[in-house]
Amino acid sequence: MASRKKLKNMSEIRRFFHRNEDPVYFVSATNFNLLGIDEWVKNFKYINYIDCYDGGHPNVFCPSEAPHAEFTSIEDINNYLLQHKEVVDFISDRGGKPKLVFLMFDEKTEKLAKEIGAEVWFPKASLRNRVDNKIETVRIGNKAGVPSVPNTLAEVESYEQLCEVSDGAGIGRDLVLQSAFGDSGHTTFFINSEADFRKYEHEIVGQGEIKIMKRINCRGSAIEACATKEGTIVGPLMTELVGFKELTPYRGGWCGNEIFSTAFAPKVRQQAREYTFKFGEQLLKEGYRGYFELDFLIDTKTKDIYLGELNPRITGASSMTNHAAFAHADAPLFLFHLLEFSGVPFDIDIEELNNRWADKDNIDSWCQMVVKHTADSIDLITEAPETGIWRMLEDGSVEYDRFDYHRRAVESENEAFFLRILRPGDYQYEGADLGIIVTRGRAMDDKFQLRDRSMKWIEGLRRHYKSKPLSAIAEPAPAELAGHQFKIL
Repeated sequence: MASRKKLKNMSEIRRFFHRNEDPVYFVSATNFNLLGIDEWVKNFKYINYIDCYDGGHPNVFCPSEAPHAEFTSIEDINNYLLQHKEVVDFISDRGGKPKLVFLMFDEKTEKLAKEIGAEVWFPKASLRNRVDNKIETVRIGNKAGVPSVPNTLAEVESYEQLCEVSDGAGIGRDLVLQSAFGDSGHTTFFINSEADFRKYEHEIVGQGEIKIMKRINCRGSAIEACATKEGTIVGPLMTELVGFKELTPYRGGWCGNEIFSTAFAPKVRQQAREYTFKFGEQLLKEGYRGYFELDFLIDTKTKDIYLGELNPRITGASSMTNHAAFAHADAPLFLFHLLEFSGVPFDIDIEELNNRWADKDNIDSWCQMVVKHTADSIDLITEAPETGIWRMLEDGSVEYDRFDYHRRAVESENEAFFLRILRPGDYQYEGADLGIIVTRGRAMDDKFQLRDRSMKWIEGLRRHYKSKPLSAIAEPAPAELAGHQFKIL
């Protein structure tokens, strides 16, 4: 990306990426988070651990399996990939000045990238780690004028002390507790009694400062943005699917998103966008720039909107944001992240762009549902549905129609793009990601319960998974499965 000419409009930005010469690689477990970016950026490739496409995607490179230490995080997976000879050779053979982007990375990842002559196009891992702290998020939000649910921050020593703290803060005893770090659903605890506290005590006591919130009846939402030197660019407000037992075993666990123009009242949408812009401007002051996502909680009674948490990265919702109608009309949000780190100057009217992206006519209706193994069991998968376009028949059953790696190939709500994660020969365990269903229309009804059609898609694709219980397998399951409970999407 050697051009230093100032880019003055969307046409010049699109052309800049169309003519890009420096290789850009998304290194991750799968390519899910940045689906389709390869079609906007010349020389963009995916380096992944899991081949969701059985070799059918022209821009996905998956090295052969090599001996490795037990994976305990997606950072471990990425560090394994960057040390794999086939990956090192692949990057070297393609030449240029390689740029790397990730879902997750750490200081070791940065060191490995430097060793192979690549540049990481995200803020430093240490900075990401600091702002990713849920306690720090509250403080950044306070500086930006973005309110959180009524809360207090404190170390928790016992249930009695928790009650004293919450009473002193005037937030009652029907509480939601969050530790500083952790994936959605894993470190969020609903506490309304001493019995509730005892259930999670070992995950609360001794964990340092805890965010103690008043429990409210709310709807979850997500919004992605990109903090640039020209200002913060804000995407659409999306609904979140949270805790549906048909999709996830985790009560507070994220399991999908919807994007549609009337998801929220205009006032709520505008407030969320204003808060996100303010938060992005504060992030710039904190030294962070580039892509980020905010979760907002909308009180169903008062309609007040509160900051939930910050994800200083691309997320599971990124594939929705970057495929929305406005993205095809202008450019995917992630291109502005790449532009920010390219160092190429650009001068566009951010306010005009944000207003255009806020127009409901630029938002089409899509949903995604992340299907996890919900049973408390470990089984060997013997059959799995293929990645591609699936069709729903009149009786509600679903069948494989054709291979494709484009979400836009879905023509109606009777079709869905399914991205398979686990394949035959893999083990499924509680919380393991089986695959993602993407289709047109809504996943939930107006009462924010799963639609019948969504249930049919989930049940229909689950039926195409076949497995054997451990008791029927001669060899034991790999020991690392016991700890393999981390985010890969």
